[in-house]
Amino acid sequence: MRRIIVGTVVVVCVAVLISLGLWQVQRLAWKTDLIARVNARVNAPAVAAPPATAVVSVKEDEYRHVAVRGRFLNAAEAQVYTVSDYGGGYWVMTPLKRDDGTIVFINRGFVPIDKQDPKTRAAGDTDAEVTVTGLLRIPETRGWLFSQANDPASDRWYRRDIAAIAVARHLGPVASYFIDADATPNPGGWPKGGLTVIHFPNSHLMYAITWFSMALGLAGVTIWLTWFRKPSAD
Repeated sequence: MRRIIVGTVVVVCVAVLISLGLWQVQRLAWKTDLIARVNARVNAPAVAAPPATAVVSVKEDEYRHVAVRGRFLNAAEAQVYTVSDYGGGYWVMTPLKRDDGTIVFINRGFVPIDKQDPKTRAAGDTDAEVTVTGLLRIPETRGWLFSQANDPASDRWYRRDIAAIAVARHLGPVASYFIDADATPNPGGWPKGGLTVIHFPNSHLMYAITWFSMALGLAGVTIWLTWFRKPSAD
């Protein structure tokens, strides 16, 4: 009876370990496809950004290489705190008004803490029509566990939630996405664009091998103990 119980427990454990390994194999296929799709989007020629009324999604649209033309509404920019390769600072989120009157937010790039105030940066031709090329991004409406929430009342921003920023700036409806500007230099060198981090950890193969190895090891040890080990003499 004891052998039956132990054998049943071992079979269940091996089945669970194999299931976890198969799940990681499925995750590996999904992650590999995701990385391939994103790389294709990033390296594709820029296409016109979607209309402001377009419905976009992470799966179908994020990291698309797009271009948009319009005029910056610099007085309505917001700075979102971040940490980059340059240290602590801010993403400069500036609304851009297109010829059709619609607005899309542009993440123009990073500025250090001492450049948060727009007066410390070269403004360039504020009335000029510009073309911005970059990557389509989905707004950050939710933060990570323990991450700091936006504080619109104090104009402190920690997530690129463009809908909330638009309300705080009294802009009315804006596009449901924003664009990370590429590395095209801005007047005076700030903000610095082209800093989009595209990194998808892909350790699923290692995890799959680990689960399968544990299943094989458990089954092997059980078989050896049950059928091949000689009973000890009294």
